[in-house]
Order: sequence, then structure tokens, then C-alpha cells
Amino acid sequence: MSLLYLSETNLIFPCLSFYNIDVTSSRRKCRKAHFSAPSHIRQKIMSSPLSKELKEKHSVRAMPIRRDDEVTVVRGTYKGREGKVVQVYRKKWVIHIERVTREKVNGATAPIGIHPSNVVINKLKLDHSRQAILDRKGKKDAMEQVS
Repeated sequence: MSLLYLSETNLIFPCLSFYNIDVTSSRRKCRKAHFSAPSHIRQKIMSSPLSKELKEKHSVRAMPIRRDDEVTVVRGTYKGREGKVVQVYRKKWVIHIERVTREKVNGATAPIGIHPSNVVINKLKLDHSRQAILDRKGKKDAMEQVS
């Protein structure tokens, strides 16, 4: 099987296979690459769109989700619920959010996994590295709009 990423951080998606002849567009191989991706690649894949206000402020459409981001569920059974991200569960491709729980038969509460594509980030937890990512992506978007 051919390599599906050019480097450690740049995952090549099948829809971009015309750039590199070594990248497959086979559904079976793409699904295998997706579901067996290592954790550092899953982090990038598990991105969520930003709210309209954050989009205008940072000129960035989406960011990888992380713990302590504040989100709103926009699709599914829990649509409309807001809360802080408690856990990013990369192994299961889901995030756990405050107050999105279910009561079990024995009385315990269990968190419900929500896919990151089904939420919108309302408030980012910013640190130096995340701010640098926003600055870099924002400049890239500004350059594309000019040209």
C-alpha cells in the first residue's frame, strides 16, 4: 500500500489525489488510512468550525478542537446544547461536552460522544501555540483574498 501522507503533518486527502500519483483514491484504502490514523493526525482531522464572530475576528474557518473550548452542538439529538469540552477522545473520534450526558440504569451519568463536525466553537482556549496557528492561518486567508 502506498503512503497516504507526504510528511508527518500534511495528510493528503483522496480528493486531492491528482497532485500526487502515489496517493490512492480507492475508497477502501482511504477509509483504512482514516480509521487507522495515528493520534497526531487525528488531532487535525478532528476539527470544528468556528462561530461567525470568531470567523470574522480571526479570518479562520475551522480549528482542531481541544479541551476547555466552549462549543454549541448544531446537529443531532443534543442540538442547541452548549458547554465546555471536557475530553477529546481521539481513539473513538468523539468529544465529551459538559451537560451532554445520559443517566445509566444504575444511576450513574455517562458522557455522550459527539463528533467534532457536529459542533461549532464559540470560545477558544488560547495559548501561545494556538494563537500562532490562528495568526498563520489568518494571514494565509488574507493573502488568498488579495490575489
